[in-house]
Amino acid sequence: MMDLLKYRYSNTAYLLLLAFLVSCKTDSEKLIKNSNAGGALGTSYSIIYLSDTEFDLQREIDSVFKVMNQSLSTYIPTSDISKINQGYSDVKVDHMFQEVFDLSKEIYSKTNGYFDPTVGALVNAWGFGPGSKVLMDSIKVDSIMRLVGLNKVQLNANNEIVKEQSNIYLDFNAIAKGYAIDRLAKMMDEKGIDDYLLEVGGELVSKGRNRIKQKQWVVGIDDPQVEEGRRLKILIALEDKALASSGNYRKFRIDSITGKKYVHTIDPKTGYTKNANTLGVTVLANSCAVADAYATAFMAMDLDKTLEFLSNQNDLEAYVIYLDETGQTKEYMTQGFKKVVLD
Repeated sequence: MMDLLKYRYSNTAYLLLLAFLVSCKTDSEKLIKNSNAGGALGTSYSIIYLSDTEFDLQREIDSVFKVMNQSLSTYIPTSDISKINQGYSDVKVDHMFQEVFDLSKEIYSKTNGYFDPTVGALVNAWGFGPGSKVLMDSIKVDSIMRLVGLNKVQLNANNEIVKEQSNIYLDFNAIAKGYAIDRLAKMMDEKGIDDYLLEVGGELVSKGRNRIKQKQWVVGIDDPQVEEGRRLKILIALEDKALASSGNYRKFRIDSITGKKYVHTIDPKTGYTKNANTLGVTVLANSCAVADAYATAFMAMDLDKTLEFLSNQNDLEAYVIYLDETGQTKEYMTQGFKKVVLD
C-alpha cells in the first residue's frame, strides 16, 4: 500500500511538473508582441508590450502625450508653461506640472543647482540653444543670471507659479521626457500589462521580461564619439528600471595648442561656458524622470563632483564616458551598473 501511495504521489508530482512545463510553453506561445511607434514631444517613440491577446493602445498613448504637451511643452504657445513664460500669473497648473515642478525642486536642491530648469536663457545666449546668440560679456552674464535659479520660482497654494521676476523662463525639457515615459508606464500598469519596454527619444522604462524570447529586455547605449551614424558602446539588461542618457555627442572641440579635446558646457552656477571632459552619462533609476534629470545634472557638474555624488547614492547607478587629462577616452561605472552590462 505504501509503495502504491509513493507511486501515486510520484506520478502526481510528475504530472504537475509536466502540466507546469506545458503551461509555460503554452503561455510563451500565446504571448503576442504589441507595439506602437511614432513621433511626439519633438522626438520619436517606440513602445512594446506583451499580452495574451492582440490589442492597440494608440489612443491611450496619444492621450498621454497630448496632456503632457498642453501642460509642459514650450513649443506650444497655448500650453500652461508657455503662458507662464509669457508672464501670465493666474495659470492653475495640473497635477503633472506640479509633480514635475516638485521633483525638479528636489533634484535642484540635491545637486546644488546643477539641475536647473531656468537655465535656458543662458543656453540661448551662448549660442547652444534655439534662441538668438548674444555677444556675451560679464555685464550680459550678470544680467541673465538674475533670471537663473529655480529657488526664485515657487508654486503657491492655488497651484499657480510665482516668479521673483516675470521674465524668468521655465523649461522642463530635461525632465519632462522622462516623466512622460513614467506616465506611459503607469498607464501600462493600470491596464494590467506585466511585460513592456517603453522608449521615447532614447530614454527607456522596462518592466518584466521579454517572455516571448524568454530573456531580459536588452538595450544598447550609443558611443558618444561616433561622428556619423550610430555605434553601440555597450549592451545592458534592463529589468524593472528606467534609463536616461545625456551627452555632448559629437560636440567637442580640439585645443589648437594642446591638442586636447573638450566639450562646451554651460555652468549654471556661474553663467559661463566651461571646458568639460564628460562626453556622456547614462543613469539607471526607479523612475525615468529622476534618471533624466540626474543625467542632465551630471553633464554640468565637474567629473570629480559627479563621481563623488554617485558614491553617496543608493538609488542611482551610472555609466560615465569621459576624457582624461591626455584626451584619452575613459569609462566609469558604478558597481550596480556593472551588474547589468552584458558580455
